[in-house]
Amino acid sequence: MSVQKRALIVDDSMVMRAMIHEILSKGGFDVVGQAKNGEEALEKYTELTPDLVTMDIIMPGEHGTDVVKKIIDLDNDARIMVVSGLSQKNLVIQALENGARDFLVKPFENDELLETARKIAR
Repeated sequence: MSVQKRALIVDDSMVMRAMIHEILSKGGFDVVGQAKNGEEALEKYTELTPDLVTMDIIMPGEHGTDVVKKIIDLDNDARIMVVSGLSQKNLVIQALENGARDFLVKPFENDELLETARKIAR
């Protein structure tokens, strides 16, 4: 039996966090934490060292692009998937340059999220 992959969900929207949580949980991930901003994301990442992070870009405080860079600075092998609206294309590119492994555009299909998550989780 394979070990469940552990996920951290970072999004300022409670509704979006709940939706991603449900999709990942049903898909076999263990959602070990959630964060609503960059500061929380860094604390939880350090504490939980998840196999996957889903990262929103536009959040209060720090942009997801900066949080991606900080997490990668902490752990060069961090697996981060950006989940963002298409209007933030430049920021998504920035996040990928900062070390995110892949991205998904909101709104997304449930199986798209799972497939991408499974592809990049360590």
